[in-house]
Amino acid sequence: MNQDFHTQLRQLREERNISLEELSLKIRISAEKLGRYETGEDIPSRETILKLSNTLEVPLSNLTDGLQFS
Repeated sequence: MNQDFHTQLRQLREERNISLEELSLKIRISAEKLGRYETGEDIPSRETILKLSNTLEVPLSNLTDGLQFS
């Protein structure tokens, strides 16, 4: 999948009919922070991306393709 992280994250969440609040509770971050990930204002840590991958039941590469970590 060759989409931006934030676009891919939002699409995966919406496809699963999970609200922003519900997903934030499942991965234990604030809905505000998750919202910033979905708008591209912020990039989550590797640990958070792993939690997102597990919760959304997608391969980690679906979320990390194209991301660069410092």
